[in-house]
Amino acid sequence: MKISARNMLKGTVEDVELGAVMASIKIEVDSPGLVTALITKESAEKLGLKKGDKVTAIIKATEVMVGKE
Repeated sequence: MKISARNMLKGTVEDVELGAVMASIKIEVDSPGLVTALITKESAEKLGLKKGDKVTAIIKATEVMVGKE
């Protein structure tokens, strides 16, 4: 599968919390350390996500904000 997103972080699923509609997936990556993805419960179930799975967090943003102190 080829996709247009270029921001990909390989990691390991640390936690899966299934809600009524959404799922919170915590992924341990090298940097920044921990990424949390909110996806539909249906998607999490179809992927069969569980702790220890090797996954890729794919980030495709329509907006990027920059802050400076």
